[in-house]
Amino acid sequence: MKTETTNSHRSAPLWLVITAFALVYVIWGSTYLGIRYAVESIPPFLMAATRHLVAGVLLFVFARLRGTAWPSLIEWRDATIAGALMLAVGNGGVTWAEQMIPSAATALLIALTPVWMVLLDWLRPGGVRPRALVGLGLIIGFAGVVLLARKQLNGAGSAHALGVATLMAASICWAWGSVFNRSARKPASPFLSVAMQMITGGGILLVLSLAQGEGRQFAIERVTALSFGAWLYLTIAGSLVAYTAYVWLLHATTPARVATYAYVNPLIAVILGCTIGREAFSPELFTA
Repeated sequence: MKTETTNSHRSAPLWLVITAFALVYVIWGSTYLGIRYAVESIPPFLMAATRHLVAGVLLFVFARLRGTAWPSLIEWRDATIAGALMLAVGNGGVTWAEQMIPSAATALLIALTPVWMVLLDWLRPGGVRPRALVGLGLIIGFAGVVLLARKQLNGAGSAHALGVATLMAASICWAWGSVFNRSARKPASPFLSVAMQMITGGGILLVLSLAQGEGRQFAIERVTALSFGAWLYLTIAGSLVAYTAYVWLLHATTPARVATYAYVNPLIAVILGCTIGREAFSPELFTA
């Protein structure tokens, strides 16, 4: 496995790696605001389920039209595990929690993901022990995110403890799914692999949505243009583009490097909140 990973790192063109990182950094940084707008008139689990299912089905059809073979049962099994951890619990938890947790606080808690990824990658059989420089980078990055969101956290008295616990579980499961993704059985086509994870993760979210009674709560005539536009953006940019780039990066570089998105995303999220979201720009934000 180590030889295959090394070869994958060497075969990935630098420009493609940089482009993939840029997509994940910028697009996922903007999804915090997008999720906030989308759940204003669409139930959270239903919103998350439909965005992943639509994106997954489109990507699956695209991959099959290119002649990709039908995936095996083992590949479906591993896609279900990854989809459950990363999309159902990970993204679904963030979507649900953003109903009660401020976006800056959400970004801070999700910024723990790099820590979990490095630790889980170390603890797995044959895992890689993080170097001192990696550990130092994680500490510095986390300190910057704490400074970035400190003011918002101090004023977040209404944040529900259950929402915080959900975000912690979401970050751990996302990290766990990311580490699992590196060794999971997957089709040769990366498009089909991503599509399978979105379909299975979206399917789990849909079942959860129906179990929560969101189907009865949802009324299409009450969906605002802003919420629909946010849903469309999350589906195309967040799921189709950025998630595909993220899964590819998990094989093109190390978990520690991929996890740096969780430190850049809060910066993007707060910048958008201060401009589009009309939030106050504080000296603490500038310093961070």
